[in-house]
Order: sequence, then C-alpha cells, then structure tokens
Amino acid sequence: MEERDMKTFLAQLQQEGLLTEQTRPVWEMILPKRLKRMYDVLNERTRYITVLIEAVDDPHNQAAVLRTAEAFGVQDIHIVTGKAPFSPNRLVTRHADQWLTLHRQPDIETAINDLKQQGYQVYASYLGEGTIPLSDIDVSKPTALLFGNEHSGVSDEALKLADGTFVIPMYGFVQSFNISVAAALALYDVTERARRQAGTRYYLSSNEKKALYKQWMWQTLNPRIRKQLELQGYTI
Repeated sequence: MEERDMKTFLAQLQQEGLLTEQTRPVWEMILPKRLKRMYDVLNERTRYITVLIEAVDDPHNQAAVLRTAEAFGVQDIHIVTGKAPFSPNRLVTRHADQWLTLHRQPDIETAINDLKQQGYQVYASYLGEGTIPLSDIDVSKPTALLFGNEHSGVSDEALKLADGTFVIPMYGFVQSFNISVAAALALYDVTERARRQAGTRYYLSSNEKKALYKQWMWQTLNPRIRKQLELQGYTI
C-alpha cells in the first residue's frame, strides 16, 4: 500500500469510527496492510447465521467447526458441552477461534431459548422422519444451525425445542457425514442463500463493527506489546 493510499485508507477508517483517538496507541502499532485485511473481513462478517453445538466432545471436531464458521464469516458460536470439556485442538483451529465470539451455555434448553429470544429460528441436523432438506430451510429470517454429538446426534430435548430439523441429502451407502463436514456443507449453503436474500440485514451493524474491530486490533498485537500498553494503563 502506497503512502498516499495508506493515508486515505486510515482517514476512511477514522471517518467510519473504526479508528479513534482512544484506540490510537493500538492502531498506530499495526501495519496498514493488516488493518485493511481486518477491515475487509469485518465487512463480510455476519450474526444473521449462527451455530450451536451440543455435546461435541472431540477436540478436532470442535476445532473444525470453529475454523469452518470463521471461514464463512459467521461470528458467533454457541456451545453446550457434553462429557468432555470444550477444548478445541489448536493445530486444527489455526487461531481461527480468536476472531470469533464464543457463547458458552449451561444447557441446551437455555441455549435454544436464548437464541429464540434474539430472533433466531433454530434448525437441528437430524436424520429421522419429518426432517427437511438443507436447501429448504427458509433463510429469510435469522437462523441458527444446531449440530449434536458425534455419535448420538442432537438430544431429544433439543429436537423438541428446535423449530425444525434438516438433513443434507446423500446418495451413497454412507448415511451420515462427520460433524465437521456437515457443518461445512450446511454453512456454505445457508450463508450463500442468506447473503442474497437478507441483503443488508445479513451484515453487522455499524456499532457491532466498531466494537469488533476494536477487539480484533487488540488481539492482533504481539502479546508483549499488549502487556506494555496495559502497564501504561491502556485497556479496551
């Protein structure tokens, strides 16, 4: 990025309220190229589509879902733990989780009810009778996709509370996908369709962008620099 372009870009970010005098100690330490990358990603971020995982125990699967969600621009992941703690494998996440907002819930009832109160419809991945093809989910409204345990799937309680269930059609001998594959296929489909149907509603609001960009700038700093700023009294 040339110096003139850099100054124009920084001025644009200040005009949009993403860079402020309060955060100057942070953004002055970040290369404009990095600020531009975060800005481009920010403008594709969504909370219109979200993910809820229930009792996904394997650290590799936990990590794969996070990495997939981040790749498709989904900001929020809601987590209900099962027999194992939520501890995604870092070699798989490749630090994708640091760009996400993780919501840990005590149980599936609380998780689903909270999502519904926020205006989401909740669709659970399920192979049983009465389920609809993934492509039939109506994405004209905010949607949460629920994925369950690797072996037993979503719980009976979750099925009762969900607004509906979906299945990814398959035409081979295999009857189910690994959760990481199912999440990837489902998120690709619903984010593509929702982006077209929801228009501007799909993307973050101005205030959401400001808060998230501030958080990302802090996270992208070297830990040593963050420590120095903290010692100087700076906090986000």
